[in-house]
Amino acid sequence: MERKNFDLAVIGSGPGGYVAAIKAAQMGMNVCLIEKGLLGGCCLNVGCIPTKTLLANASLMQKLSHASDYGINVGSYTFDYAKMKQRKDAVVAQIRKSLEGLLLSNGMTILRGQAEFLSPREIKVKGQDNVIVYAEKTIIATGSEPLDIPAFPCDHQRVLNSTSILELTSLPKTLAIIGGGYIGCEFASLFVELGVKVVILEMLPSIIMLQGKSVAEALTRAFTKKGIEIRTGVTVEGIDHLQNGLSVRLKGNPAVACDMALVSVGRKIISADVGLDKAGVAVTEKGLIPVNDKMETNVPGIYAIGDVTGKYMLAHVASHQGVIAAANAGGQAAKMHYEAVPAVIFTTPEIATVGMTLEQAQEAGYNAAVGKFPFQALGKSVASIETEGFAQVIVDRKTGQILGAQVVGHEASTLIAEMGLAIANELTVESVMETIHAHPTVAESWLEAALLANDTPIHFPPRIKK
Repeated sequence: MERKNFDLAVIGSGPGGYVAAIKAAQMGMNVCLIEKGLLGGCCLNVGCIPTKTLLANASLMQKLSHASDYGINVGSYTFDYAKMKQRKDAVVAQIRKSLEGLLLSNGMTILRGQAEFLSPREIKVKGQDNVIVYAEKTIIATGSEPLDIPAFPCDHQRVLNSTSILELTSLPKTLAIIGGGYIGCEFASLFVELGVKVVILEMLPSIIMLQGKSVAEALTRAFTKKGIEIRTGVTVEGIDHLQNGLSVRLKGNPAVACDMALVSVGRKIISADVGLDKAGVAVTEKGLIPVNDKMETNVPGIYAIGDVTGKYMLAHVASHQGVIAAANAGGQAAKMHYEAVPAVIFTTPEIATVGMTLEQAQEAGYNAAVGKFPFQALGKSVASIETEGFAQVIVDRKTGQILGAQVVGHEASTLIAEMGLAIANELTVESVMETIHAHPTVAESWLEAALLANDTPIHFPPRIKK
């Protein structure tokens, strides 16, 4: 095999890997990016981008259904899901092409094939390109894939996972979603807007429990109003294939009949076929790669980022980890911090969180105050007929420091950025109160929430003192 030398090899071209490669190349390093599949990894090809493209279709459908509320008569309308799928594929292909051009413009070498360590500094690439890579430093960014459950494995025909469901060109009449986390809830939000009867089956006491009680309750109310059936505290034992559909067996409860089922119960780390043992890289039983705050593994010069680290399975976290790892690989000093990680669920209504929930703050020993401002009391939201939801801040009563924030409602994904900046820079509630917010905007909700947390509301009745 041909042998090539590089300063840095990056294994995996997802949002962690390609960002790390660009950062390293901009620092003057000779970089190769190794990818066995499609450039962009899960996020671009079967995750963030395709799902949000389809959700944009559902959002327009939702707007059309309420057009008369704005005094607009659109009459009857139909949709073609096959064309929606074609648009999704076109969007992904366009972005992937642009990504390849971006990578090449940074002067790196793209190698296509399966990467396998031969030693801590040698990597064999086998596939479209067949080469032995010698790299002084390596960043592992191999990502994750949908978890398959032996009791009810996906056949990708009627029992689907988050990847295969994106390939549908026609819709089922009924869809059972096993798992009420963010992936399951996003697909529920998509398909209910397109007229599919959706049932969510969740083993825990609530959907999206990690987002906190107030957020989970708000989404449960919104989903129930849309006609989504939510069954919590149930255990799926198996899925029976019938002539005209599926029967999802529940422990101690009647079975659920459906046309198709989506299994969204978690993701599996991809690290088994990279030859980590030959490199001496430590892994856990679940395949996770432990790293320090420099994103370095137990082997000096070998870093890991993204889902394989088990920190946060979020594209933007992987990207930031990639910047940190590349900086350290290039000789700069950089450390990763996780105090202000925003998370967004692209349901209708949207959900976004950053920092601590109220429950987490209380468990950590804080005397926490909550400022919760409903969009029903916000002028811009009323004018836009987007009054569902609220903005909420969690504050330390002793210091005024903002510990966390949650927002449910229209454009939550955009709104959360302000609180991410505030928490990352350890700002206090007074910092938000003293910042002039443009009127009329939805962002004013943060000012109002901050004032409520401080017990000095302006556009909301004061609390009744006992």
